[in-house]
Amino acid sequence: MAARLSLTLRHPFLPASYPIPARATQFRRLAVQNCVSDSYDSRKLVLEVKEKLEREYSSLPLGRNGRDDEEMILWFLKDRKFSVDDAVAKLTKAINWRQEFGVDELSEDSVKGMAETGKAFVHEFLDVNGRPVLIVVAAKHLPAVHDPLEDEKLCVFYVEKALSKLPTGKEDILGIIDLRGFSTENADLRFLTFLFDVFYFYYPKRLGQVLFVEAPSVFRPLWQLTKPLLKSYASLARFCSIDTIRKEYFTEDTLPAIFKD
Repeated sequence: MAARLSLTLRHPFLPASYPIPARATQFRRLAVQNCVSDSYDSRKLVLEVKEKLEREYSSLPLGRNGRDDEEMILWFLKDRKFSVDDAVAKLTKAINWRQEFGVDELSEDSVKGMAETGKAFVHEFLDVNGRPVLIVVAAKHLPAVHDPLEDEKLCVFYVEKALSKLPTGKEDILGIIDLRGFSTENADLRFLTFLFDVFYFYYPKRLGQVLFVEAPSVFRPLWQLTKPLLKSYASLARFCSIDTIRKEYFTEDTLPAIFKD
């Protein structure tokens, strides 16, 4: 085993006769041990959460996004800095919400009517950082006309759809809010707060960044009202131009059609 480990510590471009400093070897062995230890501890904590959920919340569903979903458990452990009690509390809330909201029952057909408004969609291509992209066209959001519950269902359906497109090794998505043509009739503090609550409580750390594109002056007061409610999530927001979208987030081939004109 020691011989095999020593081979992995040698740089592939160094000759076999090149001496490896003792301190470097010791450091790399320690790194390997820490990696194994971290993996072991994480696994141990995942099982601890599973057992606690089974013992104290046996009525919660099993399966994907249920109380025995180890990938979901690990994600919430990371979010709660590996505190078992905190992860259990947040997971319980999230799983109950999924049941009550009917997340697993959402489908293209169930949100078809609201989707046809064109107010939001998941872009077919990833951004330059390999993230799925959820786009909202704010001028098409009409809170006085549209059913708020149907708006929420469309939002959650598209969040789920975007997350399903995550490539291996990627963990978060990019949100883009196109504010061209935004007016007071599109202002919806309630929905904006709901959107960030969804990401904080039920999809923690899945939202990598939110881009507010071409924000008009009328949007600024709404943002100042919303910002304190978002707390640390407000730091994810970036106000930018269409030119920034074109140059920094997409290639010519992957740029969303709404930003090509």
